[in-house]
Amino acid sequence: MIKLHDLYFKPFISEEEVDATVQRLVDEIANDLQDEIPVFVGILNGSFMFVSDFVKKYPKPCEVTFIKLASYEGLKSTEDIHRLIGLTQDLSGRKVVILEDIIDSGNTLKEVHRIFENENVDELKIATLFYKPEAYKKDFKLHYVGIEIPNKFIVGYGLDYNGLGRDLPAIYQLKTTQHMTNLVLFGPPGAGKGTQANFLKEKYNLVHISTGDVFRFNIKNKTALGMLAKSFMDKGELVPDQVTIDLLNAEVEKNTGANGFIFDGFPRTNAQAEALDHLMDSKDSQINAMIALEVDDEVLVGRLLERGKTSGRKDDADESIIRNRITEYYKKTAILKDYYAAQDKYFGVDGVGSIEDITERLNKVIDKL
Repeated sequence: MIKLHDLYFKPFISEEEVDATVQRLVDEIANDLQDEIPVFVGILNGSFMFVSDFVKKYPKPCEVTFIKLASYEGLKSTEDIHRLIGLTQDLSGRKVVILEDIIDSGNTLKEVHRIFENENVDELKIATLFYKPEAYKKDFKLHYVGIEIPNKFIVGYGLDYNGLGRDLPAIYQLKTTQHMTNLVLFGPPGAGKGTQANFLKEKYNLVHISTGDVFRFNIKNKTALGMLAKSFMDKGELVPDQVTIDLLNAEVEKNTGANGFIFDGFPRTNAQAEALDHLMDSKDSQINAMIALEVDDEVLVGRLLERGKTSGRKDDADESIIRNRITEYYKKTAILKDYYAAQDKYFGVDGVGSIEDITERLNKVIDKL
Protein backbone atom coordinates (compact mmCIF):
# COMPACT_ATOMS: atom_id res chain seq x y z
CA MET A 1 0.00 0.00 0.00
CA ILE A 2 1.17 3.55 -0.72
CA LYS A 3 0.27 6.97 0.66
CA LEU A 4 -0.16 10.01 -1.56
CA HIS A 5 -0.84 13.25 0.28
CA ASP A 6 -3.54 12.31 2.81
CA LEU A 7 -4.89 9.15 1.17
CA TYR A 8 -3.88 5.50 0.95
CA PHE A 9 -3.93 3.46 -2.25
CA LYS A 10 -3.72 -0.32 -2.61
CA PRO A 11 -2.24 -2.35 -5.51
CA PHE A 12 -4.81 -2.90 -8.24
CA ILE A 13 -3.31 -3.67 -11.68
CA SER A 14 0.26 -4.87 -12.07
CA GLU A 15 2.89 -3.34 -14.34
CA GLU A 16 2.94 -6.57 -16.36
CA GLU A 17 -0.83 -6.48 -16.94
CA VAL A 18 -0.69 -2.85 -18.02
CA ASP A 19 2.10 -3.62 -20.48
CA ALA A 20 0.20 -6.61 -21.92
CA THR A 21 -2.91 -4.46 -22.34
CA VAL A 22 -1.01 -1.74 -24.19
CA GLN A 23 0.40 -4.40 -26.52
CA ARG A 24 -3.08 -5.79 -27.18
CA LEU A 25 -4.39 -2.33 -28.07
CA VAL A 26 -1.41 -1.79 -30.40
CA ASP A 27 -2.11 -5.08 -32.15
CA GLU A 28 -5.83 -4.33 -32.56
CA ILE A 29 -5.31 -0.83 -33.93
CA ALA A 30 -2.43 -1.80 -36.22
CA ASN A 31 -4.52 -4.64 -37.63
CA ASP A 32 -7.44 -2.29 -38.33
CA LEU A 33 -5.42 0.54 -39.88
CA GLN A 34 -3.18 -1.69 -41.99
CA ASP A 35 -0.88 0.56 -44.10
CA GLU A 36 -2.50 3.86 -43.14
CA ILE A 37 -0.24 6.37 -41.40
CA PRO A 38 -2.41 7.45 -38.47
CA VAL A 39 -2.15 10.45 -36.20
CA PHE A 40 -2.26 9.42 -32.56
CA VAL A 41 -3.52 12.18 -30.30
CA GLY A 42 -2.74 11.90 -26.60
CA ILE A 43 -4.79 13.72 -23.99
CA LEU A 44 -2.47 15.37 -21.48
CA ASN A 45 -1.53 15.10 -18.73
CA GLY A 46 -2.62 11.59 -17.90
CA SER A 47 -1.94 9.80 -21.18
CA PHE A 48 1.73 10.70 -21.62
CA MET A 49 3.03 7.36 -20.34
CA PHE A 50 0.42 5.35 -22.25
CA VAL A 51 1.14 7.23 -25.51
CA SER A 52 4.90 6.84 -25.09
CA ASP A 53 4.70 3.07 -24.60
CA PHE A 54 2.05 2.72 -27.29
CA VAL A 55 4.00 4.40 -30.10
CA LYS A 56 7.19 2.56 -29.14
CA LYS A 57 5.30 -0.70 -29.65
CA TYR A 58 3.44 0.42 -32.79
CA PRO A 59 4.95 -1.59 -35.67
CA LYS A 60 4.33 0.89 -38.53
CA PRO A 61 4.92 4.58 -39.29
CA CYS A 62 2.72 6.98 -37.34
CA GLU A 63 2.50 10.58 -36.17
CA VAL A 64 1.92 11.75 -32.63
CA THR A 65 0.54 14.95 -31.20
CA PHE A 66 -1.06 16.07 -27.96
CA ILE A 67 -3.84 18.24 -26.68
CA LYS A 68 -4.07 19.28 -23.07
CA LEU A 69 -7.39 19.31 -21.24
CA ALA A 70 -8.14 19.70 -17.55
CA SER A 71 -11.16 18.13 -15.87
CA TYR A 72 -10.08 16.59 -12.57
CA GLU A 73 -10.14 18.36 -9.24
CA GLY A 74 -8.90 16.11 -6.46
CA LEU A 75 -10.83 12.85 -6.79
CA LYS A 76 -13.66 13.98 -9.09
CA SER A 77 -14.06 14.63 -12.79
CA THR A 78 -15.81 17.95 -13.31
CA GLU A 79 -18.18 19.14 -16.03
CA ASP A 80 -15.96 22.19 -16.58
CA ILE A 81 -13.38 21.13 -19.18
CA HIS A 82 -10.55 23.57 -19.90
CA ARG A 83 -8.65 23.38 -23.19
CA LEU A 84 -5.11 24.36 -22.26
CA ILE A 85 -3.28 23.24 -25.42
CA GLY A 86 -5.20 22.70 -28.67
CA LEU A 87 -4.34 21.21 -32.04
CA THR A 88 -1.42 22.80 -33.87
CA GLN A 89 -1.56 20.94 -37.22
CA ASP A 90 -3.97 20.34 -40.05
CA LEU A 91 -5.57 16.91 -39.77
CA SER A 92 -7.86 17.14 -42.78
CA GLY A 93 -8.36 13.75 -44.43
CA ARG A 94 -6.28 11.95 -41.80
CA LYS A 95 -7.19 8.93 -39.73
CA VAL A 96 -7.00 10.04 -36.11
CA VAL A 97 -6.92 7.82 -33.04
CA ILE A 98 -7.41 9.45 -29.63
CA LEU A 99 -5.30 7.75 -26.98
CA GLU A 100 -6.94 8.32 -23.60
CA ASP A 101 -5.57 7.06 -20.30
CA ILE A 102 -9.03 6.67 -18.75
CA ILE A 103 -12.66 7.30 -19.64
CA ASP A 104 -15.13 7.58 -16.80
CA SER A 105 -17.90 10.21 -17.01
CA GLY A 106 -17.15 10.98 -20.66
CA ASN A 107 -16.98 14.74 -20.10
CA THR A 108 -13.48 15.00 -21.56
CA LEU A 109 -14.53 12.85 -24.50
CA LYS A 110 -17.37 15.28 -25.23
CA GLU A 111 -14.84 18.11 -25.49
CA VAL A 112 -12.60 15.99 -27.72
CA HIS A 113 -15.46 15.44 -30.17
CA ARG A 114 -16.24 19.15 -30.11
CA ILE A 115 -12.62 19.95 -30.96
CA PHE A 116 -12.61 17.58 -33.94
CA GLU A 117 -16.05 18.30 -35.37
CA ASN A 118 -14.64 20.99 -37.69
CA GLU A 119 -11.28 19.37 -38.42
CA ASN A 120 -12.53 17.37 -41.44
CA VAL A 121 -10.66 14.23 -40.39
CA ASP A 122 -11.24 11.13 -42.49
CA GLU A 123 -11.99 9.03 -39.42
CA LEU A 124 -11.88 9.60 -35.67
CA LYS A 125 -11.52 6.65 -33.32
CA ILE A 126 -11.28 6.47 -29.56
CA ALA A 127 -8.90 4.17 -27.69
CA THR A 128 -8.75 4.14 -23.91
CA LEU A 129 -6.46 2.18 -21.63
CA PHE A 130 -8.97 2.14 -18.75
CA TYR A 131 -12.76 2.43 -18.86
CA LYS A 132 -15.31 2.79 -16.07
CA PRO A 133 -18.62 1.56 -17.54
CA GLU A 134 -20.52 2.38 -14.34
CA ALA A 135 -19.52 6.04 -14.58
CA TYR A 136 -19.85 6.55 -18.36
CA LYS A 137 -22.82 8.82 -19.14
CA LYS A 138 -22.27 9.67 -22.83
CA ASP A 139 -23.18 8.01 -26.13
CA PHE A 140 -19.86 8.34 -27.93
CA LYS A 141 -18.55 5.06 -29.28
CA LEU A 142 -15.39 3.65 -27.73
CA HIS A 143 -13.58 1.75 -30.47
CA TYR A 144 -10.79 0.22 -28.38
CA VAL A 145 -10.96 -0.52 -24.66
CA GLY A 146 -8.04 -1.83 -22.63
CA ILE A 147 -9.35 -2.78 -19.18
CA GLU A 148 -12.81 -2.20 -17.72
CA ILE A 149 -12.54 -1.21 -14.06
CA PRO A 150 -15.00 -0.39 -11.26
CA ASN A 151 -15.92 3.21 -10.56
CA LYS A 152 -13.15 3.81 -8.05
CA PHE A 153 -10.35 6.36 -8.16
CA ILE A 154 -7.00 5.06 -9.43
CA VAL A 155 -3.46 6.41 -9.74
CA GLY A 156 -0.30 5.32 -11.51
CA TYR A 157 0.95 5.03 -15.08
CA GLY A 158 0.30 8.69 -15.79
CA LEU A 159 -2.75 9.07 -13.54
CA ASP A 160 -2.38 11.23 -10.45
CA TYR A 161 -3.92 12.40 -7.23
CA ASN A 162 -3.22 16.12 -6.91
CA GLY A 163 0.06 15.79 -8.78
CA LEU A 164 1.39 12.63 -7.16
CA GLY A 165 1.41 9.07 -8.53
CA ARG A 166 1.95 9.64 -12.24
CA ASP A 167 5.39 8.02 -12.09
CA LEU A 168 4.16 4.69 -10.69
CA PRO A 169 4.56 1.85 -13.23
CA ALA A 170 1.55 -0.06 -11.83
CA ILE A 171 -2.01 1.00 -11.00
CA TYR A 172 -3.22 1.62 -7.46
CA GLN A 173 -6.80 1.99 -6.27
CA LEU A 174 -8.05 4.35 -3.59
CA LYS A 175 -8.55 2.54 -0.30
CA THR A 176 -11.90 3.88 0.90
CA THR A 177 -12.06 2.26 4.31
CA GLN A 178 -15.62 1.71 5.42
CA HIS A 179 -16.44 2.82 8.93
CA MET A 180 -17.10 -0.62 10.33
CA THR A 181 -16.40 -2.32 13.62
CA ASN A 182 -15.51 -5.94 12.86
CA LEU A 183 -14.90 -8.30 15.75
CA VAL A 184 -13.71 -11.88 16.10
CA LEU A 185 -15.43 -13.17 19.23
CA PHE A 186 -13.90 -16.08 21.10
CA GLY A 187 -14.73 -17.88 24.26
CA PRO A 188 -14.33 -21.41 25.59
CA PRO A 189 -17.37 -23.69 25.84
CA GLY A 190 -19.62 -22.31 28.57
CA ALA A 191 -18.19 -18.79 28.50
CA GLY A 192 -21.50 -17.30 27.41
CA LYS A 193 -20.24 -16.22 24.00
CA GLY A 194 -23.60 -16.70 22.28
CA THR A 195 -25.43 -14.65 24.92
CA GLN A 196 -22.92 -11.81 24.71
CA ALA A 197 -22.91 -11.85 20.91
CA ASN A 198 -26.66 -11.16 20.98
CA PHE A 199 -26.18 -8.17 23.29
CA LEU A 200 -23.30 -6.78 21.22
CA LYS A 201 -25.08 -7.04 17.88
CA GLU A 202 -28.06 -5.16 19.31
CA LYS A 203 -26.06 -2.42 21.03
CA TYR A 204 -23.71 -1.71 18.12
CA ASN A 205 -26.03 -2.73 15.27
CA LEU A 206 -23.61 -5.41 14.10
CA VAL A 207 -24.32 -8.53 12.07
CA HIS A 208 -23.53 -11.75 13.94
CA ILE A 209 -22.04 -14.35 11.59
CA SER A 210 -21.83 -17.75 13.25
CA THR A 211 -19.93 -20.17 11.05
CA GLY A 212 -22.02 -23.08 12.29
CA ASP A 213 -25.26 -21.28 11.49
CA VAL A 214 -23.97 -20.32 8.04
CA PHE A 215 -23.09 -23.93 7.24
CA ARG A 216 -26.43 -25.22 8.46
CA PHE A 217 -28.39 -22.60 6.50
CA ASN A 218 -26.56 -23.25 3.24
CA ILE A 219 -26.77 -27.02 3.57
CA LYS A 220 -30.47 -26.89 4.49
CA ASN A 221 -31.25 -24.61 1.54
CA LYS A 222 -29.03 -26.63 -0.81
CA THR A 223 -27.04 -23.67 -2.09
CA ALA A 224 -24.10 -24.39 -4.38
CA LEU A 225 -21.60 -23.61 -1.62
CA GLY A 226 -23.68 -25.53 0.93
CA MET A 227 -23.67 -28.64 -1.25
CA LEU A 228 -19.95 -28.26 -1.85
CA ALA A 229 -19.31 -28.03 1.90
CA LYS A 230 -21.59 -31.03 2.53
CA SER A 231 -19.67 -33.14 -0.01
CA PHE A 232 -16.55 -32.79 2.14
CA MET A 233 -18.41 -33.30 5.41
CA ASP A 234 -20.10 -36.47 4.12
CA LYS A 235 -16.65 -37.94 3.43
CA GLY A 236 -15.49 -37.05 6.93
CA GLU A 237 -13.13 -34.42 5.55
CA LEU A 238 -12.56 -30.87 6.72
CA VAL A 239 -14.24 -28.22 4.61
CA PRO A 240 -11.46 -26.34 2.77
CA ASP A 241 -10.77 -22.85 4.08
CA GLN A 242 -11.62 -21.29 0.73
CA VAL A 243 -15.13 -22.75 0.78
CA THR A 244 -15.68 -21.35 4.27
CA ILE A 245 -14.34 -17.95 3.21
CA ASP A 246 -16.66 -17.97 0.18
CA LEU A 247 -19.60 -18.70 2.48
CA LEU A 248 -18.59 -15.85 4.80
CA ASN A 249 -18.09 -13.54 1.84
CA ALA A 250 -21.65 -14.26 0.72
CA GLU A 251 -22.90 -13.32 4.19
CA VAL A 252 -20.90 -10.10 4.18
CA GLU A 253 -22.23 -9.24 0.71
CA LYS A 254 -25.79 -9.71 1.96
CA ASN A 255 -25.15 -7.00 4.56
CA THR A 256 -23.08 -4.39 2.75
CA GLY A 257 -24.71 -1.55 4.68
CA ALA A 258 -23.93 -3.03 8.09
CA ASN A 259 -22.05 -1.13 10.78
CA GLY A 260 -19.81 -4.17 11.12
CA PHE A 261 -19.69 -7.89 11.85
CA ILE A 262 -19.14 -10.27 14.73
CA PHE A 263 -17.37 -13.38 13.45
CA ASP A 264 -18.11 -16.37 15.63
CA GLY A 265 -16.43 -19.75 15.01
CA PHE A 266 -13.96 -18.45 12.45
CA PRO A 267 -11.00 -18.15 12.18
CA ARG A 268 -9.48 -21.17 13.93
CA THR A 269 -5.99 -21.14 12.40
CA ASN A 270 -3.44 -18.57 11.27
CA ALA A 271 -4.20 -19.39 7.64
CA GLN A 272 -7.89 -18.74 8.25
CA ALA A 273 -7.11 -15.48 10.07
CA GLU A 274 -5.02 -14.34 7.11
CA ALA A 275 -7.81 -15.31 4.72
CA LEU A 276 -10.31 -13.33 6.79
CA ASP A 277 -7.98 -10.31 6.79
CA HIS A 278 -7.74 -10.58 3.01
CA LEU A 279 -11.54 -10.82 2.70
CA MET A 280 -12.11 -7.71 4.81
CA ASP A 281 -9.35 -5.83 2.99
CA SER A 282 -11.13 -6.56 -0.30
CA LYS A 283 -14.12 -4.77 1.24
CA ASP A 284 -11.87 -1.84 2.19
CA SER A 285 -12.35 -2.79 5.82
CA GLN A 286 -10.50 -4.76 8.50
CA ILE A 287 -10.81 -6.85 11.65
CA ASN A 288 -10.64 -4.38 14.52
CA ALA A 289 -10.26 -6.80 17.40
CA MET A 290 -10.24 -10.36 18.61
CA ILE A 291 -12.11 -10.39 21.92
CA ALA A 292 -11.82 -13.51 24.05
CA LEU A 293 -13.93 -14.22 27.12
CA GLU A 294 -11.62 -15.59 29.79
CA VAL A 295 -13.14 -17.96 32.35
CA ASP A 296 -11.50 -20.37 34.82
CA ASP A 297 -11.74 -24.02 33.74
CA GLU A 298 -13.58 -25.14 36.87
CA VAL A 299 -16.20 -22.45 36.40
CA LEU A 300 -16.67 -23.58 32.79
CA VAL A 301 -17.06 -27.22 33.79
CA GLY A 302 -19.64 -26.29 36.42
CA ARG A 303 -21.61 -24.13 33.98
CA LEU A 304 -21.68 -26.79 31.27
CA LEU A 305 -22.68 -29.59 33.63
CA GLU A 306 -25.51 -27.38 34.87
CA ARG A 307 -26.51 -26.55 31.32
CA GLY A 308 -26.43 -30.23 30.43
CA LYS A 309 -29.30 -30.89 32.82
CA THR A 310 -31.65 -29.01 30.50
CA SER A 311 -29.92 -28.69 27.11
CA GLY A 312 -30.09 -32.37 26.21
CA ARG A 313 -26.61 -32.16 24.68
CA LYS A 314 -24.45 -35.19 25.45
CA ASP A 315 -21.26 -33.12 25.31
CA ASP A 316 -22.64 -30.99 28.17
CA ALA A 317 -23.27 -33.97 30.42
CA ASP A 318 -19.90 -35.74 30.41
CA GLU A 319 -17.14 -34.01 32.40
CA SER A 320 -14.28 -35.68 30.50
CA ILE A 321 -15.75 -34.55 27.17
CA ILE A 322 -16.20 -31.05 28.54
CA ARG A 323 -12.57 -30.86 29.66
CA ASN A 324 -11.39 -32.11 26.26
CA ARG A 325 -13.44 -29.43 24.53
CA ILE A 326 -11.91 -26.76 26.75
CA THR A 327 -8.39 -28.09 26.09
CA GLU A 328 -9.02 -28.04 22.34
CA TYR A 329 -10.26 -24.46 22.56
CA TYR A 330 -7.07 -23.28 24.28
CA LYS A 331 -4.89 -25.07 21.73
CA LYS A 332 -6.59 -23.22 18.89
CA THR A 333 -6.98 -19.91 20.65
CA ALA A 334 -3.35 -19.70 21.73
CA ILE A 335 -2.26 -19.58 18.08
CA LEU A 336 -4.76 -16.88 17.20
CA LYS A 337 -4.01 -14.91 20.35
CA ASP A 338 -0.43 -14.50 19.13
CA TYR A 339 -1.62 -13.60 15.62
CA TYR A 340 -3.91 -10.79 16.76
CA ALA A 341 -1.66 -9.68 19.61
CA ALA A 342 1.07 -9.02 17.03
CA GLN A 343 -1.36 -6.53 15.46
CA ASP A 344 -2.34 -5.08 18.86
CA LYS A 345 -5.84 -6.42 18.30
CA TYR A 346 -6.15 -9.04 21.04
CA PHE A 347 -8.34 -8.22 24.04
CA GLY A 348 -9.01 -10.64 26.88
CA VAL A 349 -12.16 -9.93 28.89
CA ASP A 350 -13.03 -11.43 32.27
CA GLY A 351 -15.99 -13.70 31.60
CA VAL A 352 -16.91 -14.37 35.25
CA GLY A 353 -19.73 -12.49 36.90
CA SER A 354 -23.25 -11.48 36.02
CA ILE A 355 -24.29 -11.26 32.39
CA GLU A 356 -24.64 -7.50 32.80
CA ASP A 357 -21.14 -7.12 34.30
CA ILE A 358 -19.56 -9.10 31.45
CA THR A 359 -21.50 -7.08 28.86
CA GLU A 360 -20.24 -3.86 30.41
CA ARG A 361 -16.64 -5.07 30.22
CA LEU A 362 -17.07 -5.95 26.56
CA ASN A 363 -18.64 -2.56 25.86
CA LYS A 364 -15.66 -0.77 27.37
CA VAL A 365 -13.29 -2.61 25.04
CA ILE A 366 -15.37 -1.96 21.94
CA ASP A 367 -16.01 1.69 22.77
CA LYS A 368 -12.25 2.30 22.78
CA LEU A 369 -11.72 0.82 19.33
